[in-house]
Amino acid sequence: MAKHIARKRFGQNFLADDKIIEQIIKTIAAKKNDNILEIGAGQGALTLPLLLRLERLNVIEIDRDLVKLLNSFKHKNLTVHQADVLKFDLSKIPAPMRIVGNLPYNISSPILLHFLAHRDKIIDMTFMLQKQVVERITAKNGSKIYGRLSVILQAFFEMEMVFTVPPEAFSPAPKVDSAIIYLKPLKKPLAKNIYLLQKIVKAAFSKRRKTLRNCLKSLLIQEQTSIELSQRAEMLSVADFVKLTNDYEKTL
Repeated sequence: MAKHIARKRFGQNFLADDKIIEQIIKTIAAKKNDNILEIGAGQGALTLPLLLRLERLNVIEIDRDLVKLLNSFKHKNLTVHQADVLKFDLSKIPAPMRIVGNLPYNISSPILLHFLAHRDKIIDMTFMLQKQVVERITAKNGSKIYGRLSVILQAFFEMEMVFTVPPEAFSPAPKVDSAIIYLKPLKKPLAKNIYLLQKIVKAAFSKRRKTLRNCLKSLLIQEQTSIELSQRAEMLSVADFVKLTNDYEKTL
């Protein structure tokens, strides 16, 4: 088969460093009977070593040429789904599942939020993302990079940046550093209503330089909450945002 040329529109950067691949496989620590779903299997850098450890592996790949390549491995334990992950019906995969993958950096946030909505089917997730995105997700309040994604994901997952990956580990090399992040759904999520939390958080961070009083004025006034609205959004902890959401829900 002719060499596959990475496609920009799919955000393709293929992992090509054996040491890094080995490190990721160790981090995943797959057990024989795990239900693992791999997102964006690409040329099989993680797929092939995972197949050595698993009784079955499901992968999603959007690129038809790469689907052909993956099917050419003729591995009886491998099921390849040619699909867009954001439109894929997750009920096709046995639950509970573990999800892994080198996510396309151009749509990593929508993918994470998509899986947030299906977290009841998920044991854990190990992803390679742009390092900046991982730093944003794991940022604490008070930090300039703490924002919507940090609050929403931290309300539902425990998380850890495991290690960083340099551009030269890929072909073609991206212009940014990457990092491995591990996410596990919290046994007791901090928030009950994702939709309302997203609404409050989106409004709160809509004008980062303005106070919450200004950003939330169409949703909440100071008399309706004990959270001090003279602060900026980045000063509030995840628990504070949950409190704001609960206070907002009482007004509905």
